[in-house]
Amino acid sequence: MTYLEESQAAGREIFPDLARAWALFGIALVNVGVLSWPMMSSYHAAGATVSSIDEAAWFGVNALFLMKSYSLFSFMFGVGFAYQMQSAERRGVGFAGRYWRRIVGLLAFGALNIACFFIGDILVIYAVLGSILFLFRNASQKTLIVWGCIIYAIQILLVSAIALMMYLGVTFAPEEMVAVTEEFAVADAKALEIFGSAGFAETAAYRVSEYLSGFPFMIMFQGFGAFAFFLFGLAAVRSGIIARASAPIWKPARRFALPVGLLLSSGGGWLLVDSHGMTDPRMLLGLVLVTIGSPFSTFGYLGVIAKWAEGTPGPVTVFFARGGTSSLTAYLMQGLIFSLLFTAYGFGYFASLTAAQTIGVAFLTALFSVAFVSLWRVKFQRGPMEAILRNWTYLGAR
Repeated sequence: MTYLEESQAAGREIFPDLARAWALFGIALVNVGVLSWPMMSSYHAAGATVSSIDEAAWFGVNALFLMKSYSLFSFMFGVGFAYQMQSAERRGVGFAGRYWRRIVGLLAFGALNIACFFIGDILVIYAVLGSILFLFRNASQKTLIVWGCIIYAIQILLVSAIALMMYLGVTFAPEEMVAVTEEFAVADAKALEIFGSAGFAETAAYRVSEYLSGFPFMIMFQGFGAFAFFLFGLAAVRSGIIARASAPIWKPARRFALPVGLLLSSGGGWLLVDSHGMTDPRMLLGLVLVTIGSPFSTFGYLGVIAKWAEGTPGPVTVFFARGGTSSLTAYLMQGLIFSLLFTAYGFGYFASLTAAQTIGVAFLTALFSVAFVSLWRVKFQRGPMEAILRNWTYLGAR
């Protein structure tokens, strides 16, 4: 059975699969900045941005993908949550047990990803937030949207408060901010040492330690926004718009929401490039603008993807949609490739490539991961990681 036949038999549109494939590209382009250079400085580090091409590439990622691909991926998590509930209802089986096993499985994959591949893993956060999402399983569409807006507003307020505190610190307590800058420099030096010369075991221990210490900040900068988009995704399924690429809502999304989002993100993206690092208030102001613009851009991208999904899908559309069906495999594969490229026990390119070169590598990595999954799915019903997660999810439940 082909991908299209399988989708038609299940009554599933290709729209969600295309959205996942789109998100996978953006996630790779954003993540590589903290996989190839020290996390605290990223492309602000000496040697990362050496030409206008580097600045343009970095600006493009900030304007087009930063906090948008993550939001889109989170939106699709909410969609997947709704699909799982619908599947359990159609089969007349319990949902809770399967879902909690799935959450435990995501937590396990996330822990492995942190230790082996990527210090900025999202799977653990998704497992934690997914536990809270369970409480909203019976919420109405209106309730989901209202709570999603409230929670995203909290995300904006948190980022704005941090930006304000940074501004006040630079203005009224410059000595303390110098000390903070020095702490960040020490952290960067440690990252250069680990990823530049350490073996696998030491690198894995470092990743785990850094992740645990940075987890509260990841929740503050990303957690509330991600959970809001969980709720928006669940609401989209409840309303039926995710199953209809021709739904009227998608036209204003791409015509009006997308330009607003990209305008805000472009302003924020330029401030991120033009600033001097984490303690520069302009960088935090840039993050505020990107955070405000993210819902508009994400909504607009969904409108563009909906237009792409309309009509009879051609071979290119099918290829990418099929690649979006196994996003867990593709996401982990990206981490594997990046870890091999940017560690001492791999090819040793950490802090060696410029921003433009790194972003180019990330694009090729994303293309390879989606293509691999798409070709795999020609022969197999599920991606390899999805098969493992499904077997665990349905353990003893068949």
